[in-house]
Amino acid sequence: MATRTFGHATITLPELDEPGLYLSNVDSLDSTRGTVQDFAYGDTDLRSLDLTQTQLVTGRLSGIRAKRVEFEAVNLHGVEISDSELGSARWTESKLTRVHFRDCKLMGAALDGLVLDDVLFEGCKLDFATFEKVRVTGPVAFIGCVLTEATFTDCDLSDAVFTDCTLRLTEFGTGRYRNLDLRENDLSAVRGVANLAKVRIDPSQQSDLAEALVDELGITVGDD
Repeated sequence: MATRTFGHATITLPELDEPGLYLSNVDSLDSTRGTVQDFAYGDTDLRSLDLTQTQLVTGRLSGIRAKRVEFEAVNLHGVEISDSELGSARWTESKLTRVHFRDCKLMGAALDGLVLDDVLFEGCKLDFATFEKVRVTGPVAFIGCVLTEATFTDCDLSDAVFTDCTLRLTEFGTGRYRNLDLRENDLSAVRGVANLAKVRIDPSQQSDLAEALVDELGITVGDD
């Protein structure tokens, strides 16, 4: 079983190159049965990519450049998504298990009601993305991602890990963040500091959070 460890999170990744597994190239992710399995799809430019009530099981998505993405109740298990631009993505009410996002652009994406279990976001651009009611139920990590002005609202990110991420004006709204590992990030420009109860940081990051809180409250520091 392929795993990678970040902080306290050990993530089980999709095993798509194991002996005996053959991924069939498909021209579409639509299926009358509602399930696409053992597949490879990509290297394509699309005006839109729309899926509803679909299961994607054991497969690879790569080189997809879609101007608009609408996923509703689209569950993934054992799937790798790499080198793709998922423009204006709207992904709702879905479960992702053993999913690896690598070098993807989901700028401005709206992720609503997702359940994440063994999910790795690596080298992804998630600027201006909104995460609403996203729930972590297993190991989840954001590694080397850019989340400038991204927003988390009513999420449960307990035990998730952020490492070497750009968190400029990233807003952590109301939610659950117990044991969220924020070490090895610059936290001086995050928003919603008061909501980050019981997170894990390095001693050196205490000044980062203090600076973020001063900025957020509009406090003027001076001798006059």
